[in-house]
Amino acid sequence: MGFQIANEPAADQVLDEYPFAVVVGMMLDQQYGMEHAFRGGWKVLSRFGNLDPAAIAAAEPEAFKELCSQPPAIHRFPGSMSARLQELAALVESKYDGDVTRLWTEATTGQELFKRVQELPGFGKQKAKIFVALLAKQLGVRPPGWEAVAGDYALDGYRSVADVVDADSLLKVRQFKQEQKAAAKAAAG
Repeated sequence: MGFQIANEPAADQVLDEYPFAVVVGMMLDQQYGMEHAFRGGWKVLSRFGNLDPAAIAAAEPEAFKELCSQPPAIHRFPGSMSARLQELAALVESKYDGDVTRLWTEATTGQELFKRVQELPGFGKQKAKIFVALLAKQLGVRPPGWEAVAGDYALDGYRSVADVVDADSLLKVRQFKQEQKAAAKAAAG
């Protein structure tokens, strides 16, 4: 079936072909529309020529920032996110020999997977839970205990990007997030 998160066939194909693009999309998924965030790898590939973590990590920072800032930028904050992307690429290169799939293929438990994901730049506790759920639901990566670390994101429904499989589910996830924000605002107000 393949990914259908980016709501752009060429970008979704990059997600299918380049596992690093999936991690990049998840990293960029903050204060930015999720479908736009998951187009980030496609934008970098089309402008930089590859998605090799070693090459991205070694790129001259100002030139890479400029590449990431070209409209449409990889994020609404392209400068800080281009630096974070280079940091992510450097970690994948040094810790996993450039093979991002080792992040999840070598994790033997959900807890170990969760810990590995949290080590990535820009991946706090909630984002790590969502990414574990995305790996499980969309790529079949389900080490024992993944549901416990993913929490509610492991459940069926439309809670996060892990549940986006088409345009309709994207809208349902967006609606769920808006309802959550409204409920939090009402509780705080």
